[in-house]
Amino acid sequence: MNTDMKIAVRYYTKTSNTQKLAEAIAKAAGVHAETVDVPIEEDVDILFLGSSVYAAGIDPKVKAFIDSLDSRVKKVVSFSTAAILSSTYAQVKKLLSEKGISIDEREFHCRGQFKFMHRGKPDKRDIENVQAFVKEIIS
Repeated sequence: MNTDMKIAVRYYTKTSNTQKLAEAIAKAAGVHAETVDVPIEEDVDILFLGSSVYAAGIDPKVKAFIDSLDSRVKKVVSFSTAAILSSTYAQVKKLLSEKGISIDEREFHCRGQFKFMHRGKPDKRDIENVQAFVKEIIS
C-alpha cells in the first residue's frame, strides 16, 4: 500500500447497509469513514464515495456533496448497495464528470437488506470482498 496516498471515505445511508461497507473500506484503508455531511477540506488522492439507490436515484444529500467537491479530489471510487436496482455508478459518474473529477471504472456494489429482501446483506462475504477491493485499488 502506498502510505503517501491520501484517502477519504464518505457515504450516505438510510438503512446502514452502505455504512457497513464504508466502515470496512475505512478499516482496510487505515482511515475513518464519515458521512457526506463532512466536507472534503484537504487534498485527497482517492475518495471512496458510498451511496444507495432510493426510488431509482441517489439521495439529494449525495448530489449536494458531489456538487461541493473540487480539484482537491483527484479520483473517486464508487461503492453502493441496493435491494433491487443496480449500482449508483452511472449517476455518480455523470455528476462527477460535470465537475471534471475522474471516477475509477472499478466499483463495488452488493445487495443491501430492505424489509424482507436480502436479509443480512451486506454479509461477512460482502465485507471481505469490499476489503479485498480496497486493497486492489490502493496497491
